[in-house]
Amino acid sequence: MTIKKVERRIKIKFRIRKSIKGTAERPRLSVFRSNKQIYAQVINDLTGRTLASASSLGLEKLPKTEQAKKVGALVAEKAKAAGIEAVVFDRNGYLYHGRVQALAEGAREGGLNF
Repeated sequence: MTIKKVERRIKIKFRIRKSIKGTAERPRLSVFRSNKQIYAQVINDLTGRTLASASSLGLEKLPKTEQAKKVGALVAEKAKAAGIEAVVFDRNGYLYHGRVQALAEGAREGGLNF
């Protein structure tokens, strides 16, 4: 029996989320990647609130990795405005490669520590 790609990612996601928790001092930076767009949220898991978010929906047409890097910088800027300096990176079951890696690098360049 073969496991579909999405089912495999969800299993990995739950395995990762067992050890990653976002707190008020160090919230979780969660990444969602679709085929066309990329989204990032800074989440406090204790209260269940999204503190900052950004996506590639309104951005100019660029290659996807460059869009992801801009989304990372944008979410870092919004998080810094909300008083957040350090986060826990949640790759959400995706490989740390390509667009996910570009988003992380953009967030680091924007001033977030993780």
